[in-house]
Amino acid sequence: MLKIKLFDPHVGIEEKKAITKTLMSKFWASGQGTGNVLKFEKKFKTFIGSDSCVAVNSGTAALNLAVSLLDIKDKEVILPSLSFVSTAHSVLINGGIPVFVEIDPQTLCINPASIEEAITKKTKIILPVHFGGLPCELDEIKKIAKENNCFVIEDAAHAVGSKYNSQKIGKHSFATCFSFHPVKNLAMPTGGAITINNKQHTKIRKELESKRWCGITDRKLSEYNVKDIGNNYYMNEFSAAIGLIQLKKLDRMNKQRREIAKIYCKEIDLENKMQFDQNCSYHLFWIRVKNRNKFRKILDKKKIETGTHYKAIHTFDFYQKFNKAPMTKKISEEIVTIPIHPNLKSHEIDKIVSVINSIN
Repeated sequence: MLKIKLFDPHVGIEEKKAITKTLMSKFWASGQGTGNVLKFEKKFKTFIGSDSCVAVNSGTAALNLAVSLLDIKDKEVILPSLSFVSTAHSVLINGGIPVFVEIDPQTLCINPASIEEAITKKTKIILPVHFGGLPCELDEIKKIAKENNCFVIEDAAHAVGSKYNSQKIGKHSFATCFSFHPVKNLAMPTGGAITINNKQHTKIRKELESKRWCGITDRKLSEYNVKDIGNNYYMNEFSAAIGLIQLKKLDRMNKQRREIAKIYCKEIDLENKMQFDQNCSYHLFWIRVKNRNKFRKILDKKKIETGTHYKAIHTFDFYQKFNKAPMTKKISEEIVTIPIHPNLKSHEIDKIVSVINSIN
């Protein structure tokens, strides 16, 4: 019997055709952002409704570049400890000081009240994470940022296609960072993007384009200049080709995820579980249990994959010198993520619910 996979990208004949076409074109890389990469940027910008979009090779690259747009050397960046470690790394890479704050135990998103408690005159950025695809309380976060003269950069690695106040995530703040890792709702071999909403978006886009490709600028044929340091962060043509197909069916795939989430919310007999929200893209579906190791072993024996997203960042050795978030640590030790993706069959969903309920 095959295991029910925790993550499983939805791939069809269209993706296969796009890969073959790109392969035979022999145009596989695009540091300048032409070809499929440029097409994807235009389509994704339209999908989000943002002022601009720059494609990169990962969500990590998106975070590093977006944060680099602001001078945060020796400045503070407020973020939740419950996230993938790249969120915090982007702060340190750019010379900033991460300030970890608590999450809301009901949503696992950053708690606005904790932001207000932690904010100081040194705060430059508030960096919320839309955990599992559930949108944070952006109105409150943006209000706090405005009152304290700082910026909001969203980590939307989980939230492609999620909505807040009827607008797609990526439309609301100065910059929003997306991941298109193979397990994400919009899957690529490797990829990410930054959406920008600012009057200076054309200038910002040019800066990001240069930084994503080794600082190269003013390119004309074989001539170019380098005015600043950059990195090798550009998206390849294969990823963009797949991304264009995935984007066409993203809303449909997210709808399938919401339908599964609705079943989990209704039928899983646990108090501490992710709640249903029509605006959520449900990259993850989490539950909280007391004896996590035992719980996961039972599901594993029943051929059901699970995950633990995530270990609190402040508990890693590298981040021990920064402040603690004790409630987040406690919650992170109880989280179990269960399968939720468009490839799940009805009998698999029923089995997942039945096995979980049999443990409690």
